[in-house]
Amino acid sequence: MASVLEIMPELEGKELSYIQGIFNSLDESKIKLFTNVYRERRKKPQDILLFSVLGLLVVPGLQRFLLNQIGMGLLFLFTLGLCFIGSILDLINHKDLTYEYNKRIADELILSL
Repeated sequence: MASVLEIMPELEGKELSYIQGIFNSLDESKIKLFTNVYRERRKKPQDILLFSVLGLLVVPGLQRFLLNQIGMGLLFLFTLGLCFIGSILDLINHKDLTYEYNKRIADELILSL
């Protein structure tokens, strides 16, 4: 079996470890199916960083809407990013926000396989 980095070289850190654990429990055909669907649905940390900056400067909560956190997005929108503090924290924690979203996507895919 090929390593996760050979199949998905864009993964890093906690996400790489988590996907490695998933790959250990799947056969080759399910790994290919999982990889194709996961690549389409996952978010990149760089994209969330960009949207966090836009959320801080232009439309508060934009990053939360992108991560499918509609309630938090509305809260940020109506409170100006919780007086900019929440938007700044999202800017700092963009990798953790992305990891949590991608982990949720991976869990949904595993249940559907």
